[in-house]
Amino acid sequence: MGNARVNNTHGHIGSSLLRGFGDDLPLDVWLKTKMWPMEAKFTAETIEAAASLAILEMLKSGTTTFLEMYHLHLELIANIVDQSGIRSVLTRGMIGLCSPLEQEKKLAEAIELNKVLRSIGEGRITTMLAPHAPYTCPPAFLEMVVQEAKKLSLPIHIHLSETAQEVQNHIDTYGKRPAIHLAELGVFEVPALIAHGVHLDAAELDILSQYEVAVSHNPISNLKLGSGIANIPKMLERNILVAIGTDSAASNNNLDMFQEMRMAALIHKGNQENPTVVSAQDALLMATYNGSKALQLEETGILKIGKEADFIVIDSQKPHLQPNQQVISHLVYSASGSDVIDVYVRGNCIIRNKQCLTLDEEKIIFEANRAFRNILS
Repeated sequence: MGNARVNNTHGHIGSSLLRGFGDDLPLDVWLKTKMWPMEAKFTAETIEAAASLAILEMLKSGTTTFLEMYHLHLELIANIVDQSGIRSVLTRGMIGLCSPLEQEKKLAEAIELNKVLRSIGEGRITTMLAPHAPYTCPPAFLEMVVQEAKKLSLPIHIHLSETAQEVQNHIDTYGKRPAIHLAELGVFEVPALIAHGVHLDAAELDILSQYEVAVSHNPISNLKLGSGIANIPKMLERNILVAIGTDSAASNNNLDMFQEMRMAALIHKGNQENPTVVSAQDALLMATYNGSKALQLEETGILKIGKEADFIVIDSQKPHLQPNQQVISHLVYSASGSDVIDVYVRGNCIIRNKQCLTLDEEKIIFEANRAFRNILS
C-alpha cells in the first residue's frame, strides 16, 4: 500500500520531553503547574533533544510534514528539519500578554524569523505568523499581527476555542464569542488555520465557512485534557476544510497520525450515535490532502506527475491488513505508524525498511533521556 503525504497540522515538538509528565489534568492546570514551569528551564540543548526525538518519531510513523508552533530556538529546529529531510511549517508562537514594546519586539522577531527559516531546508520549510490564542493575545496585538500578515502575504495559525471555560472568559471580557471577535479583528482576512475549534457554535462555524478558515482537528489531545469533542460533522456539512494534528506529545502522548486518523473517524460516530458521520475516506483525506491545503502546500497534496513526491510505503503483508482488498478501510481502522516501512520526501528516501537514514536514532534517544534528567534536577 502507498499513500500520499501525511500532514501533522498542529503541534509543539519543543515540548516532547514532557510526554507523560503531566497526565490526567485539565488544560489550565496542566499548563500552569506542569508545562510552563518546566519549559522555563528549557535550554537550547533541551529543545534540540526534544525536537530531534519528535521528528524521528514522526518520520518513523509516516509523517512527511508537520506544523510547529513554538517560541524558542526555531532556527535550531529548522536545522534539524534540514538534516532530517522532513518538511515543515514553522511558526513562532507569540503570547501578547506583555507591554506594547514587548509585543512589537515579538512580532518583529517573528517577521525576521520568517525570512531566516525559509532560507533553511532547501525549500522544505515554510512559515506562518502564530499569535498563540485569543486569551493570550489582546485585540490590539492581533490587529498588529493581521497587518503584518497582509503585508507579507503570510497565513495565520492560532489556537481557538479549545475549552468551554476559555470561550466563557472571552464572552465575559469582550461580550462576544472568540471566532466572531477574530473575524471582526481581520484575522480571517488572510488564509487562516485554527487549532482545536472544540467549542464553536453554529454562527461561528458559518463564519469559518464564509472565510474559508481551515481547522486542525486534534481529537486525542482534546480528549486527554478533557476539553471536549469538536463538531467535525457540522464542519464537514459546511464544507470547512478539516485537517488533523496531534498537538504535543505532552498532551497526546504520541505523534502517530494513524492513531489520530482512526480517532477522528471513530469518536464522532459514537458521540453522534451515527456510524455514517466522518467516514474512513473523510479521515484519510484529513490526514493527507486536506492537511496539504490547510498548510498552503498545494504542490504536495497528491501523488501525481509534476507534484513533489512525498509518500510513504506500508507493509501490506501484516495479518491485521488482510484480506488486502479494503485499502482505505485498513489504512484508517487497522493500520498504525508501526506498519510504515519507507518514507520519502521530495523523492528522497528518509526511512528505509524502518531505519532512519538521516538521523542517529540511538544517539537521539540517549540525548532525550539525558536532557529530561537535566531539567528535573
